[in-house]
Amino acid sequence: MYGLIGKMKIAPGQRDAVIAILLEGTDGMPGCRSYVVARDPTDSDAIWITEVWDSAELHRASLALPGVQDAIARARPHITGFGERFETEPVGGFGV
Repeated sequence: MYGLIGKMKIAPGQRDAVIAILLEGTDGMPGCRSYVVARDPTDSDAIWITEVWDSAELHRASLALPGVQDAIARARPHITGFGERFETEPVGGFGV
């Protein structure tokens, strides 16, 4: 399995809008076992995205899906940058 945890910085006042966009674009992603979008409780302009995939290849392929492309295009104007990014190798657990 392949895991990815990343921080996304959002323009002031746009965090909830970006969260909604990202959650709309996550249906039907082949190989995706878990996709969690979370507010950063210490930064009102940041979110964390935690993903678990069957493989890194399926994660990369998901970026070309129409729903994902649409979500990226709609969210991009509100994204001001990216913070930490961690790749992991999930081995199991609840929901995986």
